[in-house]
Amino acid sequence: MRHSDSQTLSTSILLAVLSAIFMGTIGIVSKTTGLSADVVTFYRLFFGAAIMLGYLVIARRAHLLSARPPWQVVVNGIFLASFIVFYVQAMNYTSMANAIMLIYLAPITASIIAHFWLKERLTPRSIALIATALFGFAMMMEFKLSFNQGSHESLGLGFGVLSMAAYAGFILVNRIMPASYPVLARTWYQLLIGALCMLPFLLMAPVWPEQWQWGWLLAAGLIPGFLAILFAVSALNHLPSSLFGTLAYFEPVAVVTFGWVLFDESLNTLQLTGCGVIMLSGIIQAISSSRQNKTLQQETAHA
Repeated sequence: MRHSDSQTLSTSILLAVLSAIFMGTIGIVSKTTGLSADVVTFYRLFFGAAIMLGYLVIARRAHLLSARPPWQVVVNGIFLASFIVFYVQAMNYTSMANAIMLIYLAPITASIIAHFWLKERLTPRSIALIATALFGFAMMMEFKLSFNQGSHESLGLGFGVLSMAAYAGFILVNRIMPASYPVLARTWYQLLIGALCMLPFLLMAPVWPEQWQWGWLLAAGLIPGFLAILFAVSALNHLPSSLFGTLAYFEPVAVVTFGWVLFDESLNTLQLTGCGVIMLSGIIQAISSSRQNKTLQQETAHA
């Protein structure tokens, strides 16, 4: 294991954390503009793909898109759109808290599947840290699952499970992406395919944003679209599912922090403690992986 491998691990951990934080900014755009989730999601993915294309043209790397994308890229574009659509549908029939709780079972689900399918063995420490992050998330949600008496509650929970499955699929399929296929190309195609999947929903109920909303939608394309997806895909190229899954819990921390700072949404002691638990588990997991990497590097050097 070379020194460059250690640097790659550290960079990938940073990208995973930044991706989670940037993902959380979509709530700022949605709340500020007041636009529906499908409109915000379409422009997030469409403008993200447009910004990525512009970057590739300026950097004279547009030729990377000429290679035919592997099936994993196509599937993940569908997973990306499905995750968001099912999440929106879940919130239409059940509480937001229930929908979020189901979605954030995805990192754990992905880690368990990767343990058996991708042979990314879960150690007792990684299991404990993932469980700790989930417990911290439950603290943020104040351990509440609200069930209405309406007949559509089970339908909402079903959509929540489908959203969780799509998110877990997105994590796993990125882990089996051909290493030879460029990260920039796979990111562009995933954004484009995701936008195309959202287009029919947009056309069913056309909405033309007002002039002041376009700036926010462009910001959605740049930060939670282009940067967040690029960083996630890049990180998943090097990180095991268990580590990425733990770091993914920085997203709800970012969401509640943005709500607290920007929208004056109060946080009680239990929620603040939950944020701290998630951050601590992510830091410990990152440090543990770095130390393990250094140990392998030393063993290789002495071999």
